[in-house]
This record gives sequence, C-alpha cells and structure tokens, in this order.
Amino acid sequence: MTTRTKEQKGLNKLKEYRENKLISKTELARNAEISLVTLDRIEKGYACRMATKRKILEALGMDIAETGDIFSGDDR
Repeated sequence: MTTRTKEQKGLNKLKEYRENKLISKTELARNAEISLVTLDRIEKGYACRMATKRKILEALGMDIAETGDIFSGDDR
C-alpha cells in the first residue's frame, strides 16, 4: 500500500481535457517534449514546474493565460 504525499494531492483537469480532445498520452508527451512518465505523474496529481505546464499548454494549443483552466488550484 502506498501513501499519498501533499505533492500528489494537487488536482488538475489535464487528463479530462486531453481525453475530450481525443489526444493520446503518447502524442501529448511527444508534442510537449516531456516524458510519458512525467505526463502520467502530472495527470495523477503530482506537482510540476511552470516550464512543464507551459510545454503542455503549448502542445494543447492553449495560451499561458489558460493555465487555470487545466491546472486549477495549483499555484506552482
């Protein structure tokens, strides 16, 4: 059994948004130039750096101003 740390509890809408746009994890990771493992961790609620968020948003065709739409409640 694993325990969740504070770092894991951040909620985001990335998985929901990605699935609604019919984008695979592999495709998004490749387009954002991040590893599939990193993307998987972020979708599970782990925190990430702003630079990583920026890469993801750009790969989704979103503007940095839309960060709150995907990463709401996460101030990192």
